[in-house]
Amino acid sequence: MEKILQNIESYLKHLLLYVKALGKWLLVSSLVGLLCGLLGSAFHIGVEKATELREANAWIVYTLPAAGLLAVAVYRLLRVEGQSTNNILREIQTGKGVSAALIPAIFLTTILTHLAGGSAGREGAALQMGGGLGYGVGRLLRLDDRDLRTATMTGMAAFFSALFGTPLAATIFAMGVVSVGLLYHAAFLPCFIASLSAYGISRLLGVEPTRFTVTAPALDVPMLLRVAALAAACGILSAIFCGVLHTTENHLRRFVRNPWLRAAAGGAVLLGLTLLLGTGDYNGAGMRVITAAVEEGRAVPTAFLWKIVFTAITLAVGFKGGEVVPCFFIGATFGCIVGPLLSIPAGFAAAVGLAAVFCGAVNCPMASMVLAVELFGAEGMLFYALACGLSYVLSGYTGLYSSQRILYDKLKAQYIDVRANAYREGEQTEAERRFP
Repeated sequence: MEKILQNIESYLKHLLLYVKALGKWLLVSSLVGLLCGLLGSAFHIGVEKATELREANAWIVYTLPAAGLLAVAVYRLLRVEGQSTNNILREIQTGKGVSAALIPAIFLTTILTHLAGGSAGREGAALQMGGGLGYGVGRLLRLDDRDLRTATMTGMAAFFSALFGTPLAATIFAMGVVSVGLLYHAAFLPCFIASLSAYGISRLLGVEPTRFTVTAPALDVPMLLRVAALAAACGILSAIFCGVLHTTENHLRRFVRNPWLRAAAGGAVLLGLTLLLGTGDYNGAGMRVITAAVEEGRAVPTAFLWKIVFTAITLAVGFKGGEVVPCFFIGATFGCIVGPLLSIPAGFAAAVGLAAVFCGAVNCPMASMVLAVELFGAEGMLFYALACGLSYVLSGYTGLYSSQRILYDKLKAQYIDVRANAYREGEQTEAERRFP
């Protein structure tokens, strides 16, 4: 009888630990979700209003050089120069902490970038603001080092969910983007609760989730092979995009060391390109172009190339924003043009291209597949899964975020633990030499 009572007592103690942990994360995740939902909605509305204002007043693009200078000034004033999404990833990896000043800095400068016409997205700001809020809430509630890292992930997931309306993809993305090959399963429930909370708040405040109307073709072997060919091209394209981004930034910082001169000159170049092309399609996020490619099967053949150029210059010279929506733009327009050459319907090919280029750039196949389902519907899920898998492998060891750790080889079950883009700095592994 005494043995039975001891077992019951031990079980109840363990149960109490689980109940306490669940209660803790319900509190943390709900609070983070609430804050990210409120700030994310304000940020979304701010970006939308800035975009509408620029499109209604074409002269605003002439402020690009001045906007670049102002962006540099804001970061210098708030003493967060050089900080980016990589800082958020490093906090989760090492517990180094996140500056609270990064939140207002990225909020203001991303809206400024969209207002003036810089080519950038929103999710870079989302990951930085969300991660900063999650970290701040964790510090406020006196969480330990490991729980602080999870709290940072909950903020990343929640803000991403508030902006795009994709709570499940946001959760898996936050769990997997830090270390490729490893999912932080302990963070699933906290991230998902925060994502759902932020999504609910954003809907209440009138932020519509990002959704596209797409019709998937019949599932058969010929179509699978065609989609595979498109996905392979998208994987290579994503590696090219990441390479151009990092190379442009590194060279500009090396040859134009003064950040004020770099920002002003970069803004002038963007202005010149906009006037030369006679279109604002490559300024801002370009959601209108993405929608036309996916839902209407319509895109300019060179659109994806120009978006790479505009985005690389924008982010290299000091403007702020994200790289994910440009990935969407590049993938959607590329797929829309190349798909029909492979006898794939243009709109569906654009959807496949969007998911595949995103996957190759962030190295998150599971999150990319779920994102495609949330954006386009589950009808084409097997096609999206194939495309994401191939793009993940063929993009090599590149990525948008240089602090991202690639823990396992993409070709075999082998632990390698290298940074994304490390080979650009002479840190090649045997896997990278075989598959650059």
